[in-house]
Amino acid sequence: MEFRVFLSGKYDRGSALLSIYAGAGGQDAQDWAAMLLRMYLRYSDRKGWKTRIIEQSFGDPGPEGRIGIKSVALTVEGTHAFGFLKKETGVHRLVRISPFSAQSLRHTSFALVEVLPEISAQDEQKLEIKPSELEVESYKSSGPGGQNVNKRMTAVRIVHLPTKLTVTAQSERSLAQNKEQALKLLYAKLYQLKEQEKVKTLAELKGKAVSIEWGNQIRSYVLHPYKMVKDLRTEVETSNTEGVLDGDIDQFVEVELKV
Repeated sequence: MEFRVFLSGKYDRGSALLSIYAGAGGQDAQDWAAMLLRMYLRYSDRKGWKTRIIEQSFGDPGPEGRIGIKSVALTVEGTHAFGFLKKETGVHRLVRISPFSAQSLRHTSFALVEVLPEISAQDEQKLEIKPSELEVESYKSSGPGGQNVNKRMTAVRIVHLPTKLTVTAQSERSLAQNKEQALKLLYAKLYQLKEQEKVKTLAELKGKAVSIEWGNQIRSYVLHPYKMVKDLRTEVETSNTEGVLDGDIDQFVEVELKV
């Protein structure tokens, strides 16, 4: 009953669209983004949710090939997926001995996590996107290399001209399916933007400053010189870093819901 109260938002019962973006820092940041992707995939498995990657930009090439990811977007399908994941939005910070440093130096990496609801067809209609406002471009799907790299022009990039929002999709085999996935992501981003504008207007009326998401660090994962994962909003912390990175994040998520 308690969780029903905290998961009573408009889209809390539905599926989620989760994106991860590597921050500055080259391979370290891109590797960190890949670690976060694995964490959320494992967490979704624990919850019995289905995940599907709809777009992925692989990391820069190195001596051992491409390592990590620059960005990734995936759907998380399941009951209350958005409700549980929505407060994971923000900057995640990693401190560790860099595996890419010849001098074994300690390195700090950042990645941005963005969680959006899968919005209803009714709300999509309210957003009123005109075809003339969209710039649609097809291109070849990218991959880490090898025989399975897609050679056909099936990937889709859509730019919403009024807001300059850009979305891409490349996981499906057909251009039409990728366009459908990209539009779903675009509608979710536009819905979020509309909701943020409401919050901004309310905050301005109250005289409060609005925080910028990219600078809103929410959690630190320290692997050196000690082991500690700490949520900076709730002060919840644990030394079980291996468990957390393996998807055991319930202790953070459950407290975040009640804040």
